Amino acid sequence: METRGRVAAILRWTGESMVLLLGIFAAWQLLTGLFHPLYFPPPARIAVVIGRDWLSWSGLQTQVFPSLVRVTLGWALAAAVGITLGVAIGLVRGLGGYVYPLIHFARAVPPPVVLPVFLILFGIGNDMKVFFVAFGVVWPVLINSIKGVQSVDPTQVETARVYGIHGLRRLTHVILPAALPEIFAGLRISLSLSFVLMVISEMIAASGGVGFQILHSQAVFNILNMWAGMVVLGIGGVVFNAALTAVEAHVLRWHRDLREGSA
Repeated sequence: METRGRVAAILRWTGESMVLLLGIFAAWQLLTGLFHPLYFPPPARIAVVIGRDWLSWSGLQTQVFPSLVRVTLGWALAAAVGITLGVAIGLVRGLGGYVYPLIHFARAVPPPVVLPVFLILFGIGNDMKVFFVAFGVVWPVLINSIKGVQSVDPTQVETARVYGIHGLRRLTHVILPAALPEIFAGLRISLSLSFVLMVISEMIAASGGVGFQILHSQAVFNILNMWAGMVVLGIGGVVFNAALTAVEAHVLRWHRDLREGSA
């Protein structure tokens, strides 16, 4: 019964979101039909271009799939490095105070500024784009992982010690589960940033991909294709975020049940 209620709530929220989205597109279609703005084509024409050029097999192969692979690999690399280092730093008492200045210094440097360094090290291939995305989005995961481990209730750790739970078992059964809400918060932030950095890398050094195609369309004044690329990016972001949200809801269902039980 409880699961059915949650499914109904998700479906209701999805339906309401779709109604709002359709309302926005309907208003956009109506306004563009009335005023015919040069730089804002109607959604119906954008949808035709998306289906014809972007979602065709050739469009998926040359534009969409390469960008999605770069986003996925860069974000996954950042998640692996950020969680591993964050947990390790968080476990060592007092270490965070020493590394935080370095982390915040590196985090404050805008990723586009260091893009020339990645071009020198890796060239203009996929490796450069993957490592560039990973460098730019690792910081939210790293910081949240450190904070998540450091915020674990000492009583839980002490109780585990009393019951003879030590080492790796204490890490996987006590510390990591308690830190997961913070870790997932960092993963959500980094996922949205990964799309931004992927587009930047493709606009500067690429011969294909969504970012390259958007910039090329703007240069040749193909406004329809430019808008179509932006919509495709938005759809990709929504799909990736929905997948991460579903994983988070499954992994952290115990956390949600605990909060609801204590409310």
